[in-house]
Order: sequence, then structure tokens, then C-alpha cells
Amino acid sequence: MVIFPGAKINIGLRITQKRLDGYHVLQTIYYPVRLFDVLEFVVPDRHLYNDILTISGLVPESKGDNNLVIKVLKLLRERINIPFLEIHLHKTIPQGAGLGGGSSDASFFMKSLNRYFNLGFDTSELKALSMELGSDCPFFIDNIPVYAEGRGEIMTPVNQLPQGYFLLLIKPDISVRTEDAYKECIPYQDGKFLSEYYNKDIREWKGLIINDFEKTIFEDYPHIANIKDSLYESGAIFSLMSGSGSAVYGIYNKKPEIPQSLRGKVIYSGVL
Repeated sequence: MVIFPGAKINIGLRITQKRLDGYHVLQTIYYPVRLFDVLEFVVPDRHLYNDILTISGLVPESKGDNNLVIKVLKLLRERINIPFLEIHLHKTIPQGAGLGGGSSDASFFMKSLNRYFNLGFDTSELKALSMELGSDCPFFIDNIPVYAEGRGEIMTPVNQLPQGYFLLLIKPDISVRTEDAYKECIPYQDGKFLSEYYNKDIREWKGLIINDFEKTIFEDYPHIANIKDSLYESGAIFSLMSGSGSAVYGIYNKKPEIPQSLRGKVIYSGVL
């Protein structure tokens, strides 16, 4: 079975509180975009003594038992019998970019196993299970635009953006560890809700829709800030770092001319 886990961007990200358990309370818009990994699994004819996972493309640091794809199998096998599988993952969504690639692989894999083996989990059960793997994993179960609160698991669907916009997605030669980004981020307390701004015209978003990680990440990695400036200079009507970085996106009202300085760093250019 072949599936295509997709990436997401964050349209705004506000950190409102640090919880006693170490997690953070946030507000964000998760929005799916058309950048995909490829994941294939088969039940082999021969007997296996464990799962076999091979990875190509942008090979992530988390291989073997640490890969979320394998963790999905371990999690499900605590509840139901699944045979050992041969799995191949081709990565085009980079790691350490704030695009949710690993979480997407896990959730799409979980959905596919549920369907392929007729496991019987409903959507709410899949979301609860995926939450054990990562805070943004439940989003990829439905994979539709949502306003997310709490750890990211309290989700309310929002409207898709109007057709006709273009997205330029840039990944510099820098990866940001999510754990490090959260350590430096300072919660804000102004009480305004990101969802109110999302419904405005995109041309009004600049200065209203904010990513709280940008302040510290841009101080640590000025090159990421320069990418955002370059996207605005090239005609973007809105630009923001996604998640905890390091990817930065620009939204355009027409197909953009890619700046020369960014051409080697483009990972997606096309319709939003």
C-alpha cells in the first residue's frame, strides 16, 4: 500500500502558557500544504522476525526504533495483532523545518494500517492514539485546516483560504530542534485570539498574525530572518516562519519570481 503524507504550515503561533508538566499552551492555525513524503508498506510472503524500515531522500536523524513510523506499530501492537511489515519511506519533507513531516508520516501510516487491516478505530480513537506520538499528530488524521489550542490537540475546523494564492516554501541549511525553541520562547498574555485575525483578508495579516518563535530564532539564526525579508521584497503579501522553524513561507497573489538568493533553498513552489 502506498500513501502520501503531507506537510503543514503554521499560520501564526502564539505560546500563551507553560504548563506544570512541561508542555506549552498554544494557539495556531494548522494548514495542509502540497509537499508530500511517500510511504509504502507490504506484508511479505516470507516470515519476518521484525519490521524492516528503509528510508531514502532526506534521511531523518530518527531511524530504526526511534522513527515515528515504527513507534506507530509498537503503539498499535499493544492493542491488536499486526504482522511484521516491510516499509519504505521516501522523505521530501525536511526534518527540523516546522512542517510536521515526522508527525504526518506517523498519522497517515496509522490511518492506513487501520484501513488495511480493518482494525476498527474511529477518527476520535485515532486522534487519541496519535496524541501519544506528538502534539501535532492528531491534526494529520483529518488533515484539514484547523484552529488549534491546548497542546495543539483541541482543534476547530476553519475555512480553506480562497483559491488563486501561491505558496513559496523555503528551507535554509539550518535545522531547529523543537525542544530548544520552546526553552527560549516567552509566553504572551495579551488575550487576543489568532482565529479572529485568520478571517481577515490575507493582505491584512502582516503585523497581526505572529509566530512567537521568530523573536528568539531570528536572534539565534539571522539568516532565517533574512529569508523572510527576501520573500516580502519579492512580492509576498504575507510571510512567516512555520512552527519552530527553520522553514519560512511566503504567500503571493500571483505566481512569484523566486529571488536568486533563495533558488537553491526552495522546497515547494505552487498553489496554496
